[in-house]
Amino acid sequence: MMLSNIFTKSVRDHWRGTAIAFAAMMAMLLFAMSIYRNLDVNIYQGMPEALKAIMGIPEGANAGSLAVSVFLSGAGAWVLAGLTIAWGSSSIASEESNGTIGLLLGNPKSRTNMLVSKAGAMTLLMLLMIAASWGTTYLIAAMLGVSLDSLKVEALSLHLLAIALFHGFLALALSAWTGNRGTAAGITTGVMIVSIFAVGLLPLIEGWENMAKIFPWYYLNAGEPLFNGVNWAHIAMLAGGSLLLGALGIAGINRRDLKGQNVGVTLLDRLRNYPLTRKIISRLAGSARVSAIWIKTFSEHQTLLTITGYVMVLTGILIGVIYEFMPVETMKQLLENFPEAEIIFAAIGGGDFSTPEGFFQLEVFGLMAPAALLVVGIAAGGRALSGEETRNTMGLLLANPVPRYRIIIEKALAMLICTFITGAATFAGVAAGNLLGGLEVSYANLAAVCLLVTLLGTAFGALALAIDTAIGNGRAAAFGAIGIALASYLASSFLPLSPNLAGLAKWTPYYYYLGSDPINTGLNWVHVSVLAGLALGLILASIALFQRRDLRHSG
Repeated sequence: MMLSNIFTKSVRDHWRGTAIAFAAMMAMLLFAMSIYRNLDVNIYQGMPEALKAIMGIPEGANAGSLAVSVFLSGAGAWVLAGLTIAWGSSSIASEESNGTIGLLLGNPKSRTNMLVSKAGAMTLLMLLMIAASWGTTYLIAAMLGVSLDSLKVEALSLHLLAIALFHGFLALALSAWTGNRGTAAGITTGVMIVSIFAVGLLPLIEGWENMAKIFPWYYLNAGEPLFNGVNWAHIAMLAGGSLLLGALGIAGINRRDLKGQNVGVTLLDRLRNYPLTRKIISRLAGSARVSAIWIKTFSEHQTLLTITGYVMVLTGILIGVIYEFMPVETMKQLLENFPEAEIIFAAIGGGDFSTPEGFFQLEVFGLMAPAALLVVGIAAGGRALSGEETRNTMGLLLANPVPRYRIIIEKALAMLICTFITGAATFAGVAAGNLLGGLEVSYANLAAVCLLVTLLGTAFGALALAIDTAIGNGRAAAFGAIGIALASYLASSFLPLSPNLAGLAKWTPYYYYLGSDPINTGLNWVHVSVLAGLALGLILASIALFQRRDLRHSG
């Protein structure tokens, strides 16, 4: 069975996803550096220091430093942390849900040895990916004739390794204590999103600067390792946190009763047991037969959906309330003295930072809302079918009088419900923040941008479903959809900065999300139609692909 070496098995299980993520990251870095190479970077040098600090523009910026600092410290760091969250959350929980935990522990290995082996494999894979990214960054720069002489890419790489492993060990500890992959991934992703948000926002508020230090993301870039070298105190904070979380994970797995299969109580079970909903749920879900696949699938994502919804509601409320603390008049003066900044803000997902609409767009709709919707959509679509095959439940589904096309339709329906609930939570948060903060942003326009970001998440969820349907590999489907989403984000963000390339942004799905400035202008029905049509087309393609593919009934 080759299970006596859990470390080797874990490396084998995850190396393909690592390779795909690495290739996607480097392709996007190549794209970003190519774009920056064709820009007149002198536009950044004349910007006021306060504005450069807000936008994350390094001192003495050139094409190389902009591409490396903006991409590797931004999107690249999200990808790396996302990888370790996926690995850490599945380390124990997936073995239990797949029924393989007994096989692993049937070998002469202790629980502690199993967890340490999983953690070691995660650390090795991330170390190899960081080292390869470091070398490839210099190779790309040399190919494009971009100078990196004054930059310390190796120092930034060490900080990236530390922040990624911290989130991986947090997910691993949660997985060890709860045995629930969705809980572990959802909580850790929420911590990461809130941390990114807090570190970007708190330093802008007078008297709140030091509060950013309680969030792990602060220790990625606070010491500017790309220019100043390794900040060993910050590395020690992240490494110490990872070791502590690893120890907590060992304690958790040794104290908890392990499951040999997925026996968790789902939302569907709870609704069946509740007197007011028992009758209708029994009719919808049926009994032993699989008569409502979408309810079963929806229940599988309840934890991720709950955590993501809470995060988005809280974020919207905080952004609305906190706006009154922002230096609005100072920002207006900066924009008046440097009008080019408004163009740059628009390119990175924001608008006029000095207005409530622009602040909502930059802090919620530029990054956090799309990230939340993409996570939910891709999670629901990426393992919709391969998950059934891996758990050996595909045969049970098809043993019922259920045609293949109906399985796809119901899986897509569950994904659609998940994304629309997350979109509704986002609207509830920003609407409450708008009311509590007295910002007077149009509620109709807030609803418009929330609908568009929901359709964006649905489209990429449908893409993950199509890839999963075609190849039967959930990890490849998720990483492929995430890679394409990041490429779309980068293209729609940076192509408009080049007059010769601006028109190409219209070929990216992200353009049809914010391209019409919905928070100021309202709903653009053409853009709604494009995103909805893209999602529908991918679902129809999934039906055709599923009809033709041979299915596996074991992992």
